[in-house]
Amino acid sequence: MREGVNPLHWLWGSLIILLIDQFTKTSLEASLQSRHVLELLPVLNLALAHNTGAAFSLFASASGWQRWFFSVLAIVISGVLVAWLRQLRPGAILEPMAIVCILGGALGNLLDRIRFGYVVDFIQVHWHEWYFPTFNIADSAITLGAGLLIIDALFLRKTA
Repeated sequence: MREGVNPLHWLWGSLIILLIDQFTKTSLEASLQSRHVLELLPVLNLALAHNTGAAFSLFASASGWQRWFFSVLAIVISGVLVAWLRQLRPGAILEPMAIVCILGGALGNLLDRIRFGYVVDFIQVHWHEWYFPTFNIADSAITLGAGLLIIDALFLRKTA
C-alpha cells in the first residue's frame, strides 16, 4: 500500500483559493467604484478593472468570442490538472500544491468569465508612472503555481 495523502485530497486547496478569490472580488466590486483608486502603499493600489481578454488584457478588444474560448480553455485545462493530480504519488507535496494553485485560480477566473463576461481585477502594482497590468487573487495563485512547477522541475525532480 502506498503511503501518504491521496493526491485528490489536495483539491480542498483549490476550493479555498476559489473562495478567497471570489470573496475578494465580490467585496471590492461592492466597495470600489470603477476608475476609483485606493492607494495602499506608494507602489500598490486597489483599482477595480474588468478584463474581457486574457492575461494582460490580450484580446480584450475582440468581438466577444474570447469569453467562450477562454471559458472552454479553462475547463479543458482544469480537467487536465485534475487528471495530473490523480496520477501523482501519495506523499508528493510541491507538485500537487502547484497544481491546486493553478486549478483554483483558473476556476476563479472561469467563474467570473461565465457569470459576468469579464474577469474582475483589482490589484494594481506600479513604480512611478509605470503600471503593471491589474490582476487578482486567482492570477496570483496561477503565477505561484507555475513558479512552483518550475522550481520542482528545475531543482527538485529526480531524474531516472
